[in-house]
This record gives sequence, structure tokens and C-alpha cells, in this order.
Amino acid sequence: MSTSASPAAMLLRRLRRLSWGSTAVQLFILTVVTFGLLAPLACQRLLHSYFYLRHWHLNQMSQEFLQQSLKEGEAALHYFEELPSANGSVPIVWQATPRPWLVITIITVDRQPGFHYVLQVVSHFHRLLQQCGPQCAGYQLFLCNVERSVSHLDAKLLSKYVPVANRYEGTEDDYGDDPSTNSFEKEKQDYAYCLESSLQTYNPDYVLMVEDDAVPEEQIFPVLEHLLRARFAEPHLRDALYLKLYHPERLQHYINPEPMRILEWVGVGMVLGPFLTWMYMRFASRPAFSWPVMLFFSLYSMGLVELVGRHYFLELRRLSPSLYNVVPASECCTPAMLFPAPAARRTLTYLSQVYCHQGFGKDTALYSLLRAKGERAYVVEPNLVKHIGLFSSLRYNFHPRLL
Repeated sequence: MSTSASPAAMLLRRLRRLSWGSTAVQLFILTVVTFGLLAPLACQRLLHSYFYLRHWHLNQMSQEFLQQSLKEGEAALHYFEELPSANGSVPIVWQATPRPWLVITIITVDRQPGFHYVLQVVSHFHRLLQQCGPQCAGYQLFLCNVERSVSHLDAKLLSKYVPVANRYEGTEDDYGDDPSTNSFEKEKQDYAYCLESSLQTYNPDYVLMVEDDAVPEEQIFPVLEHLLRARFAEPHLRDALYLKLYHPERLQHYINPEPMRILEWVGVGMVLGPFLTWMYMRFASRPAFSWPVMLFFSLYSMGLVELVGRHYFLELRRLSPSLYNVVPASECCTPAMLFPAPAARRTLTYLSQVYCHQGFGKDTALYSLLRAKGERAYVVEPNLVKHIGLFSSLRYNFHPRLL
């Protein structure tokens, strides 16, 4: 008389059939080795990875970053001290045609001494413009000093080489000079003043508003040329209110509120999944294609890209200006913002209608205007500037850290 085997006996029999050569065991070992050993070891010092060991490395890396920034600040100071003054017949800093195509307006205040943030930014732009040569003949550098006091020595030094607008020099301006204005509203008013000064002084086609701790990437001008002359000729991009050139790396993961990233994340799995499946089938000598294996590798690649950090995979897009991506903008932040001239004038009107305060800074105000006014805005990926300032102009920070 035969009896059916118990469920426990059947499970034991199945486990015995598993061997080191079985697909399930191999994929399990690959998962454990990848996510439990190799990726944590390789990515423990990657600042924007989930594998980053914050408690081990953050303090040291922050100090190293500050020391490097001090060195680069000194190098930028020497850069300008060694240049002859622009009072001669040949200007040192690139001067555009009477009506420039693009004005690069650098907004500056006197912040932490020794780092010379604004000198770093202007020296990088100057060097890149010199390298660009006649192709950038329609670009104009413009410094906007919004420091209330007269102690901004770096702005004074740069006035020998770059046209400067000083908001608080002389009489009161149209935006007022009320010392009781909170710092967030003052920042918004300063921003509006610099944007308006750029339009009134040069009447350009575009204004690039850059904060004084946002250093340009090497590819910024070829990418802007491609985006503005090719991509933004498309109808759905042409009337955008602004284009952001920076979004914080810590907010660039796939698991974020931006739904477009979820589609991109699934696309990563759809591309890498079949490729890794083909590799596995080839090297493991498996006879036939397997849908479960492809599903595994799709999820495996999606998990790996997210945990290592989407930011690092975005760097592959720097291979060519045409690979840069333009997606709908999110709220934070404003280190570098590009405005078409008509949109800049609309922005000035919008900003005059809002009041900023703690929790509602100018970046939040600009983002809130998109829905309220029926406007659109976009952000370019990867970033076209690097944020180097660990000392905020709005808040005191006695222990600056990278995160």
C-alpha cells in the first residue's frame, strides 16, 4: 500500500536536488556576494550611495573637502592678482558684443573668508570662456554684488576685470533697504535685482543666474549651446519659465517623488536585464533563454543602480552634449538657473507678488509659481555646475559637512 510523501519530505527532496551548478543557487550566491560584499566595499566612500559609511567617513571627507576648497580659493586669488588690469586696450575677461546672446550673472555676498568662493567661480568661467574663444563671443560675464557692507574685498578685486552692479552702493534702490527684512525675503529681492539689472544693462536673449558657490563644469558651454539652439527649439520646451542647471545629488535617486524617474528606472531594468541574462546564459552554458532569469537580472540591475547611486550613472551622459537629459524641474535649489529674456521678465513680476520667509525661500517660491501661473520649468541632468559652498549665506553653520 503506497502512501503519499509528507510536505516536509518533498521539500527536503527538492533541496537535495539543488547543487552548486543549479541556476537558483548561482543567482542566490551572486546576490549575496554583490549586495553583501562587493558593492558595500567598493561604494563605502561614495558620498551619494546607500552603501556610504557616513559614521566612518563623513567627518574626514568634509575636512578634506574644506582643505581642498581653501587651496582652490588661494589659487583663484593668485589667478586674478597675476592678471593685468582690464583698463588696457585688450580686456582680460571676455567681453561680448554690444547685445550679448547670454549674460552670465554671478550673484555674490561676502561669506566665509579664506575660501574666495566668488573668485573660484569667476576664474573657472573666465578660463572656460578663454578656451571657448570666438564661439562664445555672444557671452558676457556680469557680477552682481548684493553685500550690504563695503567689506566684500573679492568683489572689489573682480571689479577690475568684470562689469559689476552693486545693489547697496549709494542711494536706496527700488526694492528698498529695510534692515528688518528677513534674510529669505532679502535673498529673493537680491535675486530679482540682479535679474533685472542683467536685463536692463545688456538686453540679452538669455540670462544665466549663478550663485557665488556654483563652479561650472567643463562641458557647460557646449551643452548650453546644444540645449538652447537645438533642444529648446522644440515647442514644449520653448516657453519654459526657467531651466535649472543643478539639482542636489542626494535628491537624484530613483526612489523620489518625481514619477519620470520611475519610468527611467524600469527602463534601466529592461535594458540591462536582457543583457545580463545573455551574459549569464553564455558563461554558465545554459541551453535556453529563461524568462525568470531575465526578470531576476532586471530587478538585480535596478537594485544595484539605485543602491550604488543614480548620480554616478548619470555621469555617463557627459560623453556627449546630446546625451544630457531635460526633465520637469522639482523644487530645490537655485545655484544656477537659466532664464529666456521674456520668461525672466515674467519671473520678476511673479516674484514681486510673493513674500519669502523661513520654509518658503526663493526656490520654493519659484517652484510654487509654476502651478499657480500655469508655467513649466525643467532641469538638465547631469548637473552643469558643482556646488562648493558649505557655508550658507542664510544660516550660520559652525560645523559644515558634506551631508
